[in-house]
Amino acid sequence: MSPGAQAVVVMGVSGSGKSTLARALAAERGWRYLDADDFHSAAARAWMASGRPLTDAMRTPWVAALAAELLARHAAGESVVLAFSGLRRAHRDQLRAAGVPLRFLFLQGDRDVIAARMRGRDAHFMPVALLDSQFEALQDPRGESDVDTLDLDADFAQVLACALAACDGND
Repeated sequence: MSPGAQAVVVMGVSGSGKSTLARALAAERGWRYLDADDFHSAAARAWMASGRPLTDAMRTPWVAALAAELLARHAAGESVVLAFSGLRRAHRDQLRAAGVPLRFLFLQGDRDVIAARMRGRDAHFMPVALLDSQFEALQDPRGESDVDTLDLDADFAQVLACALAACDGND
């Protein structure tokens, strides 16, 4: 990635470890950590908590707010790591259109492993029942030039090392 303010987007379905990896990556780099979940409206959180997946129309203003935040942070000279599902290509493109240097890190893994992780979480608004809808909504980002795929089944230290290498362009 080019020098100056940057943005790394750690993406994947709910329960894939986006927030954990994004926090660790931000701490390692001394960058700001942002969680896309913090940008959901109360209505969207309640909708998902009731077991209903968001529609693309419901996601669009949320992604617009994320793009605006990335642009504002970049304009302020601040590098960030954003934990964001990025399930739809249109939403990844919406972030790209903000004009901020981006690198996406796609956490890919087995549905059963992710479901087990979700069952172990406390107080998260996204129920395990919505995991299948996450996989159905996911438009595979592999092959997009600014996306690196990481195996979430690997040891966390190894996943973090791969994420750091990808950010450095040493993947």
